[in-house]
Amino acid sequence: MALQQLNPPPDFMATIPLDHFLALPRPDTNIGRPDGTIDTTTLAAHDFDVDTRSGFMPPDPPMTRLPEQWEAWESALDEAIDNKLQLGDKADLSENDKQKAVRWQSDIRQIPIIPTTELKTSEILLRRAHLVLAWLMHFYVRTLPPSSDDIRIPPPITVPLLQVSSHLQLPPVLTYSDDVLYNWALRQPVPLTYESPTPALNNLRCLRLFTGTTDEEEFYLASARIELQGVRALSLMRATMDEAFVGDDIAIQRISTYLRHLAGVITDMKQTLLAVRDGCDPMTFYNEIRPWFRGADSDVGRRWVFEGLELDPELKEPTELSGPSAGQSSIIHALDIFLGVDRYSHASHVTGHSQTPASSSSQASSSSSSISQSSSQSTSTSPEKSLPPSQSTSTSFLTRMQTYMPRHHRAFLRHLSANPRPLRALVESSEDPSIKEAYNIAVSALKVFRDAHVQIVAVYIVGPSRKGGRPDQELKGTGGTNSMMFVKSVRDQTAGAILKTT
Repeated sequence: MALQQLNPPPDFMATIPLDHFLALPRPDTNIGRPDGTIDTTTLAAHDFDVDTRSGFMPPDPPMTRLPEQWEAWESALDEAIDNKLQLGDKADLSENDKQKAVRWQSDIRQIPIIPTTELKTSEILLRRAHLVLAWLMHFYVRTLPPSSDDIRIPPPITVPLLQVSSHLQLPPVLTYSDDVLYNWALRQPVPLTYESPTPALNNLRCLRLFTGTTDEEEFYLASARIELQGVRALSLMRATMDEAFVGDDIAIQRISTYLRHLAGVITDMKQTLLAVRDGCDPMTFYNEIRPWFRGADSDVGRRWVFEGLELDPELKEPTELSGPSAGQSSIIHALDIFLGVDRYSHASHVTGHSQTPASSSSQASSSSSSISQSSSQSTSTSPEKSLPPSQSTSTSFLTRMQTYMPRHHRAFLRHLSANPRPLRALVESSEDPSIKEAYNIAVSALKVFRDAHVQIVAVYIVGPSRKGGRPDQELKGTGGTNSMMFVKSVRDQTAGAILKTT
């Protein structure tokens, strides 16, 4: 069955009830709920900000600039990029580069603390504000010279970033959504049509780059393209769940077909992942790009201090400060949950951390909520109001990374995990060998995707790190894990999810 046949025929829309989720229009995304929560009382995909045209990516190119009221932030980010600010620990940093950074940092400290109240009426404004402020913070932190002193983030960044992050229920640090989901535009403004509703993979560009290099852009765009390829995966997942509710012999046959198609989509995603090697040089990535988006847990011995917390009594010291990671991709988590692989890949022992205490910058506060509980353990469809406990050796890295996803997408994953007729249980209970075979083909494709991820970590982190003389135990990813140990562990756990056949 061709993929385009998976959607219901046009006359189907005329027969479904008005309150069916397929009949509901996409809401006005400019206006958010006043308390910052989202409505998940229906099954509508739009409640989870998952679009049939673009998946977890927004269907329209993201906002490129905040309104005039917040121009000081945008101008400061422009200045950092235009002046080509360099990493503060760069070995051959010139005196001119040092002075440019000092002047820019001084200018940041002089920016007035701009109110964020009016941002809270718009999800789009909040997303852009988080992106700009997080990029400003990383520019500020990473242009500082090497030192054993604490890293002090000034109030003009601290106060609005923490306020915006609280409303979005995101950590106040650069995330995958800032670098990938909301950091793109079309190279050519080609209108999307019914026949071509998804942006072409080769028609994307990035809005912001730390280095201005094509290597950095290709690194981000590889993930963006995988997200867009995930649109087909989501369509197949939706069709499969519809058939699972029927559960007869014809439904089993159709599910088997959909799972084989899904394996093909995952294979395409794997090829896109490996294609990053064509446009992003490993040494350039490791030495010039990767340091910019490292989080606080990459700064061993240097604590991030957020100044100005006393200016707003509702602000709290952040506890989750890892950098962006591919582990924050909702489409990969969705595949895990849909296939029932999450009980393996998200198991509590798959942390990517050696068995040592977490650093002081990563300790959880007692007021934190429990969003980092595995989505397979939660049946709630209401998003949490506060951030979760931070990383520990007993918390799955992938589970913890859900904290860094947009809250709508976290709600989608919880909704998916609460499916009363999970696919894996259906396959295990079926006497039809064809569905077990198709299921194993799909899980095997996901395992091979993770084989490719192992290759990417070897090429972009392990190899360059060894050339720099750093020992294996220091090969941490931007999410704070031992990169190779983690990706191998998840890959092996995924392989363990393959069902035995007789």
